[in-house]
Amino acid sequence: MDFEKSKQMKFNIHEELKNLPEKPGVYLMKDKKNKIIYVGKAVVLKNRVRQYFQDITKKDSKTQALVSNINSFEYIITDTEMEALILECTLIKQYKPHFNILMKDDKQYPHIKVTVNEDFPKIIITRKLKKDGAKYYGVYSSAFAVKQTLELIKKVFPIRTCDRVLPRDIGKQRECLNYHIGRCLAPCTGSIDKEQYRNMVINVCEFLEGKHEDIIKQFEEKMKKLAEKLQFEEAAALRDKIKSINHISEKQKVYLTDMKDMDVVSIIQDETDSCVQLLFIRNGKLIGTRSFIYQGTQQDSMSDILNAFLTQYYNNEQFIPSNVVLQYEIADMQLIEEWMAKISGHRVYLKVPLKGEKRKLILMAAKNADASLRQYKDNLKRTTDVNDIIKLLAQELSLESIPRRIEAYDISNTGTSEVVASMVVFLDGVPEKDHYRRFKINASEHPDDYGCMKEVLFRRLKHLDNSEETNKSFKQRPDLILLDGGIGHVSAVNEVFNEFGTDIKVLGMVKNDKHKSRGLIDSHGNEYELKNSIEILRFITAIQNEAHRFALGYNIKLREKRYNKSVLDDIQGIGDSRKMSLIKHFGSIKRIQLAEIEELEKVEGISKAQAQRIFDYFHNK
Repeated sequence: MDFEKSKQMKFNIHEELKNLPEKPGVYLMKDKKNKIIYVGKAVVLKNRVRQYFQDITKKDSKTQALVSNINSFEYIITDTEMEALILECTLIKQYKPHFNILMKDDKQYPHIKVTVNEDFPKIIITRKLKKDGAKYYGVYSSAFAVKQTLELIKKVFPIRTCDRVLPRDIGKQRECLNYHIGRCLAPCTGSIDKEQYRNMVINVCEFLEGKHEDIIKQFEEKMKKLAEKLQFEEAAALRDKIKSINHISEKQKVYLTDMKDMDVVSIIQDETDSCVQLLFIRNGKLIGTRSFIYQGTQQDSMSDILNAFLTQYYNNEQFIPSNVVLQYEIADMQLIEEWMAKISGHRVYLKVPLKGEKRKLILMAAKNADASLRQYKDNLKRTTDVNDIIKLLAQELSLESIPRRIEAYDISNTGTSEVVASMVVFLDGVPEKDHYRRFKINASEHPDDYGCMKEVLFRRLKHLDNSEETNKSFKQRPDLILLDGGIGHVSAVNEVFNEFGTDIKVLGMVKNDKHKSRGLIDSHGNEYELKNSIEILRFITAIQNEAHRFALGYNIKLREKRYNKSVLDDIQGIGDSRKMSLIKHFGSIKRIQLAEIEELEKVEGISKAQAQRIFDYFHNK
């Protein structure tokens, strides 16, 4: 296809769909501004691209939003599906399309680099990974952690850290201070040959790979030989090095008895975002972890997010272990394995463990993912100005003024019993818990959610504009009312608003097919899709969750009260302690009902008068 020519003429999507080839390749969806908004791969371009435009109403809301923004598309034919996958990874990294699943955290964490591609390798800290033949170890969670590791290595293995170019600069300068304090063997002076030096570098690499036992064994054998030769000073130095290695080895818990290298990948997802957690297992030991945030992925499956993670993360990673365990199955499992084998140079196995040590590691990673996501959300709260979000909300809803007081309502029930509702209040974007209110509803009169919501709003609105109202919450007028529900709930309460002549803006908080917040809707069916405004979506989700939590809490409280209620509660003078004494003595309410007055009097704490009242209660009904 002549792309430049296609840009100049009007793009006819339906005509171009007919011309799609039945070959593998990559497709690029573009909006009206010719900006790439989505990149995907296909085994057969003709079939895959056509699917987007067929039965659009049956697609999820994210796909519908994507298709509604497509103005044109391009495609690149490849020879194989593998080439399509590689190209897709490259284009996603280059264009970062809005509708693709993208990593939030792409900062480079510190690694330790050993320049084994040089004649006299050195060891340095770096945040940039290159395919330059060097070996990279990590990742490390902080610069402090990697510096500690580097200091220990220099103490045990006197490997150089300088920038001198060797062997070119050998003999041109005097040895530095590191040589004199035993932290470098000074290969720059020619005092050690290449083979001896590289043997030490091999030990450094084994140490970084967690193979501490092999190094300790080598050092112990050398120490014995030195002691036999009465070279006690050198033997003592090796003894100190063994102690240092043992010290760090003890800190690293063994998680895999087979001592394999492995990456463990788990995911957690909430109403708006997701977090992928990666554990690095080297030589059976956990040496590090890293988290990745995916914003606005509430409509994406966790399998799809894991798929995106694998192709984005390992496309840049220098070291890929032979085993990568996942929390969930992903699409194209075999293709991803082949791709990872291609870029790593060795066979890679993707597995989803259901039990055993690996499953425990998956659960550990999932717990860490949950903690990382919570920490990310807490940081957002601290750094995000909620007033700015409310302003954005006002713009999105075309409100005349900024809604300072927002009230949200939710219905909670257990069948036809314990039907309750909650009213939560957000003032300037912050929960105003003193203004929260609960409603108990007569379910027999209102057997449906719409009727319940109408009753609640009626009871709420009748307090407005009442000069005698003393309730500090009810007397204040809301700027915006949100209902947990769709167009049906909003339409139902409109009758109440019309009755009171109130023009307060009312919207329903709608959820997607995964029961996660999607957007807002009015009584006319106009929906405010919040996928493109993640800050507003998080805010609305927080309100919706709070309304649900408050209603559910009241529902549970009433249920517990009903289930714990006893017929003895209706007998005058029989409190909790005497009730417990009666139950303990007789074992059941039935036996209490059948008991004579004399038997009742034998119960600890029950007087003659109380025994008479209990007997009369059950026998005079």
